[in-house]
Amino acid sequence: MISLYALLLGFAFDLLLGDPPGFPHMVVGMGKLISLLESGLRRLFPGTAKGELYGGTVLAITLPLFSSGLAWGLLYLCSLIHPLARLLVESLLCWQCLALRSLCDASMKVYTALKEDNLPRARLALGQIVGRDTKNLDAAGVTRAAVETVAENTNDGVIAPLLFLLAGGAAFGVFYKAVNTMDSMIGYKNSRYLYFGRAAALLDDLINFIPARIAGLLIVIAAYFLQLDARNAWRVFLRDRYNHTSPNSAQTESACAGALHLRLGGSSEYRGIIVHKPYIGDSNRLPRPGDICLANRLLCVSSFICLLLGVAVKGAILWF
Repeated sequence: MISLYALLLGFAFDLLLGDPPGFPHMVVGMGKLISLLESGLRRLFPGTAKGELYGGTVLAITLPLFSSGLAWGLLYLCSLIHPLARLLVESLLCWQCLALRSLCDASMKVYTALKEDNLPRARLALGQIVGRDTKNLDAAGVTRAAVETVAENTNDGVIAPLLFLLAGGAAFGVFYKAVNTMDSMIGYKNSRYLYFGRAAALLDDLINFIPARIAGLLIVIAAYFLQLDARNAWRVFLRDRYNHTSPNSAQTESACAGALHLRLGGSSEYRGIIVHKPYIGDSNRLPRPGDICLANRLLCVSSFICLLLGVAVKGAILWF
């Protein structure tokens, strides 16, 4: 029950505080550890394709197990001190596993700049939350990219960590966050990480396989409560949920695209290179700034539905 209470407190902390500037965050520590391990493993293993594959696999195994083990050990020590100490520390860990408020805040900066017709500032704000090049995007392109990242991160930033926290408390949540952070740093198909980052990318795909599909369904349900087009969200979800190089990203993007009657996906520029992707959704109209607000509403409502259902199920299991 302590883990359940900690999750509720952590969720509340995230809603109220988000990611305060200057406040220590475990993702920063994970990022530094990933860089340190990468440097050491590249020296330890040969620079061949097989050597990089082995080194990246060691990193993909070591970081999540070390991070979750450290969290578990910290919580165990807190339990020995006092249950309230365990509750406080686990609440803080749960808080840092979630990114609902920070995702909304970051995407709304893009919306505000677009509403003020400040396209350069909108591109700059978008560049803080996406990996693609933003300097050549028009207003519709900026809006589309912002909606896509909100939809994709509905799973990565909220639903998936929520499910892991519900399943095994903060230690499980930290495990997920370590894998997700690792994938965001080295899970790329470029010359540097094609082999070294392969294990991290595969592990991220694996642990998100079920959560992403649950998140897609939750967005469809959220569309119904928000009086958006839930029927079209379901239709596009079934049709386009595999229209992505990742087996998981289009699960939430397709549901969001259907609910908003938008076409997402397509070609994007990354470090000067055009990457062609399948389209998701139908081209009924051009994206407009208000779609970012609607995507955030879908994010928030689907997150609350996940929390309420998850707490109800886990509470019933613990009660009986």
